[in-house]
Amino acid sequence: MRERHVTGGTIQVEHQDGLIRARGVRYGAAKRFAVAEPPPAWSGVRDATQSGPACPQRPSRLGWVTGNVLEGLSTDENCLMLTVTAPADAHRLPVMVWFHGGAYVAGSGESAKYDAGTLARAGNVVVVNVSYRLGIFGYLSPPGITADNLGLRDQILALRWVQDNIAAFGGDATNVTAFGQSAGAHSVWSLMLCQDAAGLFHRAILQSPPLELDHGRDDMAQNMGSAMATSLAGADPSEVSVERLLAAEGAAVAAAQGFGLLGGLAFAPRLGRGPLPAPADVPDALAAAAGRIELLVGYTKDDAAPFVAMDPRVARLNRVPVLGRLAVRAGSTAVTKQAFSGPAERLAQAWRTHGGRVGTYRFDWTPANAPLGACHCMELPFLFGSPQTWADAPMLGPRRTIDNQLSAEMRTRWAQFAHHGVESLPGPSLRFG
Repeated sequence: MRERHVTGGTIQVEHQDGLIRARGVRYGAAKRFAVAEPPPAWSGVRDATQSGPACPQRPSRLGWVTGNVLEGLSTDENCLMLTVTAPADAHRLPVMVWFHGGAYVAGSGESAKYDAGTLARAGNVVVVNVSYRLGIFGYLSPPGITADNLGLRDQILALRWVQDNIAAFGGDATNVTAFGQSAGAHSVWSLMLCQDAAGLFHRAILQSPPLELDHGRDDMAQNMGSAMATSLAGADPSEVSVERLLAAEGAAVAAAQGFGLLGGLAFAPRLGRGPLPAPADVPDALAAAAGRIELLVGYTKDDAAPFVAMDPRVARLNRVPVLGRLAVRAGSTAVTKQAFSGPAERLAQAWRTHGGRVGTYRFDWTPANAPLGACHCMELPFLFGSPQTWADAPMLGPRRTIDNQLSAEMRTRWAQFAHHGVESLPGPSLRFG
């Protein structure tokens, strides 16, 4: 065991297998529906060898794809915590800050599925996994509560914590890569737009970001707010139980379903509300970001497959021999292009137009006898965790195994990018599988 001094006091960390791990480290504190602040100081030595809690949440709609992401974790509103994983001999190493996915309503950076031990060791990087407020707690508060983008503000506070403290773990605060998948990638895109986050990270990896889903969000938010109000029935949202808030969140998600693809990301940062720019100012904000941030952006070949499969109309099509399955596959390809690959490619082109350095990738690996193909989340076991932590993931097919050589290659490319940027990659467009 070792001790480290961080914002607020001293923590006891774990030293094992050539790695230093600091788990459940508090980077912020906040009352319900309030902007987070740095944590209050403590006396003595605080234990940082146990994982912290996840934000309270309803069951993930993709649990049938990934398995249980919250295995072994408790939930608590006081969830503004992070985990640092670093080589024991780290000295001024690149830092990679991970923002998990989950449609802004599910997941946790403390999940064992996102264990970064192999990435830190093989890539010679310091990895920081961040948990942040989700859903009704972090992205769309009930009517009567004046709070905007609290989860996004949490993420900015976490990045500031990294700037102030990562040297204590051998990290280089002048070389920080923010990376995330799905809502986590969308988070990084949002952070790139925020003037408050400028200078807090220098490179970005966006894995399957659901971009271009902002038109109509204000109208949808109004419907969601009405559904929350009906669910709460006049009760003070600052005082009701967590369970009652999650029920109101569920009502809001149901109210968003009439908004098409936008409703699939019902909770998300809202443009035009601090600290994000107004929609009309996004092009200028992206141009400024391209001048200071190197970008790697990509998607999986069948990103949309799980979402298409959950559409009730698909069950009826699947009953039609051959032609039904072909129609479902064509639909999945079309939605992948609309929600993931098309927006990712347009973002990369915008980066080039603004003179930024950018690389792209596509993840194609598909397990045997897996009907979802190279679906959303498929690349995650190649970067994080272990065969044991992903053994319950149905997306990996009956054998529940991955290609270890491809996994090593992917971790190498991500670490190369963190060390030296786009120019260190073997080409401007990567393909995995």
